[in-house]
Amino acid sequence: MNGTFFRFIIIIAILFPFSVSMAQSPDTLELKGTVIQDSRVDALVMKHIRINQHFQTIDGFRVQLFSDSGNNSKNKAQAVYDAFVLKYPATGAYLSFKSPNYKVRIGDFRTRLDAQRFLIELTVDYPNAFIVEEPIHLPQTE
Repeated sequence: MNGTFFRFIIIIAILFPFSVSMAQSPDTLELKGTVIQDSRVDALVMKHIRINQHFQTIDGFRVQLFSDSGNNSKNKAQAVYDAFVLKYPATGAYLSFKSPNYKVRIGDFRTRLDAQRFLIELTVDYPNAFIVEEPIHLPQTE
């Protein structure tokens, strides 16, 4: 957005002030009043909600175990992926292809520190592994 949305909100706030009357009891605070707003504000809020529902990732980190191009690189990547999933079934593993490379990346770490802790554990089996910054899946909520 190029600032139009923010100008629109400021104009609404200036042109349509609302009053709030407050009644305070010893334990609670009640707000009473009427909010008058343009119906387009509701439409903008709903549009914002719809747009955000399509984003199922957040910025985070993964550990890259493998990257290769050329002959038989797909089979090598699949072998690394399968071996990792057998040893660490609870950790997400992702095999991807971005021309010309096949890559195996693992984990959905919110912080670099979390990724670093797991990388230390992996260095015995994957000495060339390293951390990459990329969008990760949203954490599961309960």
